[in-house]
Amino acid sequence: MFTGIVAATGKMLSRHSYDGDLRIRFEVPPEMMAGCRIGDSISISGVCLTMLEADATGFSADLSIETLDKTSLGKRQPGDRVNLELAMRASDRLGGHMVSGHVDGLATLISRTKDGRSERFVFETDRGLARFIASKGSACLDGVSLTVNEVEDNRFSICIIPHTLEVTTLGSLHEGEVVNLEVDLIARYLDRLNQYGPPESNGV
Repeated sequence: MFTGIVAATGKMLSRHSYDGDLRIRFEVPPEMMAGCRIGDSISISGVCLTMLEADATGFSADLSIETLDKTSLGKRQPGDRVNLELAMRASDRLGGHMVSGHVDGLATLISRTKDGRSERFVFETDRGLARFIASKGSACLDGVSLTVNEVEDNRFSICIIPHTLEVTTLGSLHEGEVVNLEVDLIARYLDRLNQYGPPESNGV
């Protein structure tokens, strides 16, 4: 489980294909790797991955066909920057919102414009995912917890402050590029419950 508060950025170093899957090596700041070990969970641009071959400089991770199909990581190339967040501890402050690292799909940046010192980003996503996005609700884009400003059909806007633009990869995002989207966890479960209606009485 994560909070969507990015701790640092890292870099993809290499990628190798194995029967349709990928093994990717990431470079991570040494201070972030301190105390990490093989098997730990880490969010890479919003995707929960398991650390393999972990050392002081970074780690490798295996990406399944499902992960490659649902996220943008399969399209990333060596040298590309990624957002990093270690799994939260029970004692951590929940500065963003509850994020699982299980990406629902992709969102495309339609436009970005100045909005005071911040910037307003407009994204478009699949209609099946847009139904989970609400004005003043939360969304996780490339591992960053953000507040949705406005929603219109399958587009939504988000104002991003200078600090977030500086310390995450969102600051270098260009129109037409895609980001990993995880919708609000509660909205996802409520939708599933609504499909089945109220529970049947057990006679109690």
